[in-house]
Amino acid sequence: MSVDKAVSIMHFSDVLCIWGYVAQIRMDKLEEKFADKVSLDYHFIQVFGSVAAKIEQNWGHRGGVEAYGKMVCDVASRYEHIDVHEDVWVKNTPTSSASCHLFLKAIQLLDKKGEMPSVNDYSSIIEKVTGDMRTAFFQNLIDISAVSAQYALAENLGLPIDKIQAEIASGAAFAALESDQQLKEKYRIQGSPTIVFNEGRQMIYGNVGYRVIEANVQELLNKPKAAASWC
Repeated sequence: MSVDKAVSIMHFSDVLCIWGYVAQIRMDKLEEKFADKVSLDYHFIQVFGSVAAKIEQNWGHRGGVEAYGKMVCDVASRYEHIDVHEDVWVKNTPTSSASCHLFLKAIQLLDKKGEMPSVNDYSSIIEKVTGDMRTAFFQNLIDISAVSAQYALAENLGLPIDKIQAEIASGAAFAALESDQQLKEKYRIQGSPTIVFNEGRQMIYGNVGYRVIEANVQELLNKPKAAASWC
């Protein structure tokens, strides 16, 4: 099936969000099962645009970053497919997810130009880098908001660092990140992760099981494009 006939899916998440980390495997499985029947586009939103402000506002009266880190560990303990270090968020606390997202948008722009390598077991380089970022943070306690950590990750993957830097220096990556913010506002995205189908007519927000996501895709694949809703 050609891309223009595929089901278009927009995926919004914050790379530092534990629920985005939990849900990542569902997107991987969706692409594995449906292949070219779905067109998945990744967008990034700053739930943790200012980590200090976020923690203070939501957790300042409940034990601060230590309590939040414990909550994240408690969430992770329910899922066998992810690992989270017991000192997550407490040690090497990141400052902002925005710098991570800027780096990811630069890679995404280069990928669309055909200037990024393909990676085994992943349909796109953006999925691989996003996954590696989350692993670095949640499992290895690496402060991925630091530019040095981002470029170390890129170097390990053999990515063209000079081209990534050029996309950021030119302002193109900033513009792409702003476009994600505008889409967030357009579709009234509540948080991370959120999946948008059918040009905003269907939306799934939060920790929703894979079969619910799959059912939405199947419905769109099986429904004639011009068919009217019975209601």
